[in-house]
Amino acid sequence: MQGNAVQLAVFLGLTALVALATWWRYRKEGRAADSAQDFFLAGRRLGWPFIAGSLLLTNISAEQIVGMNGAQNMLQIWWELGAIAGLLVLAKVLIPLYYRHGCTTTTELLERRLPNGASLRRTVSVLFLLGYLFILLPMVLYTGARFMQSMFQLDLPILAIAALFACAGLAYAALGGLRAIAISDTYMGVVLLVMGALVTGFALDRIGWDFSGIPAERLTPFGRPDSDIPWPTLLTGMVLAHVFYWGTNMLIAQRALAARDIREAQKGIYAAALFKLVTPLIVVLPGIIAFKLYGDIGDDAYGRLVGDVLPPWLAGAFAAAITGAVLSSYNAGLNSAAALYAVDLHLPLFNPRADGKRVGQIVQWIAMLVSLALVPLYENVESIIATLQQLNGLYSMPVLAAFFVAIFVRGADATAIRIALVFGVVLYAVFTFAWTPLHYLHLMFITFVATVAVAIGLGRWVRAPQAEAEPAS
Repeated sequence: MQGNAVQLAVFLGLTALVALATWWRYRKEGRAADSAQDFFLAGRRLGWPFIAGSLLLTNISAEQIVGMNGAQNMLQIWWELGAIAGLLVLAKVLIPLYYRHGCTTTTELLERRLPNGASLRRTVSVLFLLGYLFILLPMVLYTGARFMQSMFQLDLPILAIAALFACAGLAYAALGGLRAIAISDTYMGVVLLVMGALVTGFALDRIGWDFSGIPAERLTPFGRPDSDIPWPTLLTGMVLAHVFYWGTNMLIAQRALAARDIREAQKGIYAAALFKLVTPLIVVLPGIIAFKLYGDIGDDAYGRLVGDVLPPWLAGAFAAAITGAVLSSYNAGLNSAAALYAVDLHLPLFNPRADGKRVGQIVQWIAMLVSLALVPLYENVESIIATLQQLNGLYSMPVLAAFFVAIFVRGADATAIRIALVFGVVLYAVFTFAWTPLHYLHLMFITFVATVAVAIGLGRWVRAPQAEAEPAS
């Protein structure tokens, strides 16, 4: 009983301390004259440490920590190391384009690159919004709640714990916007990295640094054909998934778009890439140790390990760190959804004179309620990380194909890309729900290639009659 009281006191104290530090720093920061830009992009005044911290903590949330450790094998290391490739594409290819075209959202690049690209921009924004509402946000709430329930053996329903996370995340996102999110992410990111390293250290000490008895297939980074991540997928869908997530996904790129300039954004991205070299020690290795201690217990592995190896006061600190990680991903999703709807849909289509910040806050309320209502749908999934990646393919590969064609194909046609987008979504839905001949990462690759081919083919077919109609010079 006394141990639980210590855990609760440390948890509440550290959480309050980070909130107070965030408020203090937030008040010191300047404000942009444009309230919408200040709300969605922190007035484009973020320094590289806050960009790096927010990138990392937005990514390393409960669905990553719980799901990747829950797989209990070394194959998951590729979700971390592969991220470096995605971050480099963001820094070297996409960030210069976003800044050159003055983009507020990643989807704005599509409109800037293509004649009549506004409709394509709106289509992609809708796909992002649907992905955030029905996949990302409810998954973040569910995994955070499941971790807290398994770690502290809470006698509370998953939905009740998720509701607490949702309300706290909404408070950060709606009241402080991206600036408050980035500041709190950075502070809590330091706590999470320190606490995650301590968990791994205590866990290694518990097994005496002895990995004997663990099957070899759980210790190899190269998967067999029947494994979670067969090694050939590293050359197909794995690469594309990282480029989409880190390069075109508003949830991530929004942090880099809030920098003072291109150089500051790139410095933050490079710093995040360096940290990705060590994050497997937090999100992969503990799950393998948990297999040695408890056997195959799936997504309960990390919560049980933390509860067993940490002393009570450190367990309370770790709970605060996980809370920060959950809130980071959740309020980032809320803020990105608000920006996409307000900037890409509401202002150009319904009311160009509307207060973008106010519209965004209303969207955040709606997104919070919808995502919370969908949490029960994820309570029976077998693997959190596999389910998340598989469902993301419904929109990630078609969207990535749209960006690829818009950026690299000369004379691309926006209408053709829109049709190809719909084709890609339907194709991957068939692969996911009706016919699954290959691993989902291979199917993501096939969906990407097929969507690009349809976009280019239709574009040439549309341009052919126009070329014939032009008089000879």
